[in-house]
Amino acid sequence: MNGIDSAARLAAADSELKRMLDGVVALVREVAQREIMPRFLRVIHDQRKDDGSFCSEADVAAENFLHGRLLKIRKCPIIGEEMTPETQRAAWHGGSNDNDGLWCIDPIDGTTNFINGLPFFAVSVAWIRARRTRLAVTYNPITDEMFYAREGNGAYLNGRRLPLRAVTADIGRAVGGVDFKRIPKQLADRIAVSPPFYSQRNFGSSTLDWCNLAAGRLDLYLHGGQKLWDYAAGSLILRETGGQVCTLSNDDYDAEDVWRRSVIAALNPTVFATWRNWVRQNSLPATTQS
Repeated sequence: MNGIDSAARLAAADSELKRMLDGVVALVREVAQREIMPRFLRVIHDQRKDDGSFCSEADVAAENFLHGRLLKIRKCPIIGEEMTPETQRAAWHGGSNDNDGLWCIDPIDGTTNFINGLPFFAVSVAWIRARRTRLAVTYNPITDEMFYAREGNGAYLNGRRLPLRAVTADIGRAVGGVDFKRIPKQLADRIAVSPPFYSQRNFGSSTLDWCNLAAGRLDLYLHGGQKLWDYAAGSLILRETGGQVCTLSNDDYDAEDVWRRSVIAALNPTVFATWRNWVRQNSLPATTQS
């Protein structure tokens, strides 16, 4: 009887998660149509935040729209990129370990691209419970590509299961997504001069980088430090494809500081192990390398 009750509870929880995911998919498409795309190539006002990044009127309008509507899907705390750090931390402490969970939103990831007319940016929403992402949606309105996942049910792009292609097991043939801005200088220099992979790309949107890795468009990934809204959705989407992830210093990705995490990731397990070891070895000062 207990087993039957447990199975029924799991089925009910998964059904609720699916309902929430369907609602978020519809919502991010709507916010893109109503608040983001009408401002694309028309942004006049933008400002720099304390960390030096840009915030446009479209970011604020989209976050406000998402905030109001997400509470109708599930009423729980919300962390948004454009909130103050104090508000973000209060929401995290109020919802990360609660059964109701919390929403984490990035209204426009790739704001610099958006402001400059580069067609590579995304809306990203994740729902987190017990400090782990349980559902994730990332949408590129330019290409109409909707990436989404719910825990234990795989990851998808417009209904097609990810990854889209079989990726290489040879790191020498791999295409890597590398953000040079926040990685150690000695590591950046080594990648620039003598990378272990075939070719490197960086598009200016972390949430889409995760998705392109999950899709098999990239073979491996490196980022020196992402914030919660940069990785919350993408890390689940990657994991639901079977991809692997760690940080520069910790094999347990979830054990790192929630507010700033480096990323070493790959789809193929052989490439992941080789890439992780190479990155860590080349992150050390030259005098400590064997």
